[in-house]
Amino acid sequence: MRECGIHKLVADVALLSEGQVLLVRYKDTSKYDGQKGWFLPDNFLNHLEHPDDAAKRILREQAGIEMPEASLSFIESFGNGWWHLVFHYLAELRQAPNLNAGDNIAAMDWFPLDRLPDPKEMAHHGWGRDVLNQMLKLD
Repeated sequence: MRECGIHKLVADVALLSEGQVLLVRYKDTSKYDGQKGWFLPDNFLNHLEHPDDAAKRILREQAGIEMPEASLSFIESFGNGWWHLVFHYLAELRQAPNLNAGDNIAAMDWFPLDRLPDPKEMAHHGWGRDVLNQMLKLD
């Protein structure tokens, strides 16, 4: 299957537990615009994959956990060379689970929602913070 040169379909998951959110950094940043900062766990959708299934796959592959009940919070649409459609999911667990980093995970950690990394330490100038703010109305 060849890559589409027009669209980028992406899902990410804001996984919350005990007042914290899970953030990741990637080893191979080539499909993340070379960004080395903190991200909400995310990835492209596979061909014909439903966004709900992609969200489950992302947490399983990147953090080694099975997806809890999650809800689609909002869909973001923007252009940046390609037309991006980003499906933003929100999930919550009562207790933070044991994590098992996937092959492309350089680092992952839980961050208190009131002490997120500085936007300069996050990918895309703090985009993950912006997503969380829109989901949770943190400001």
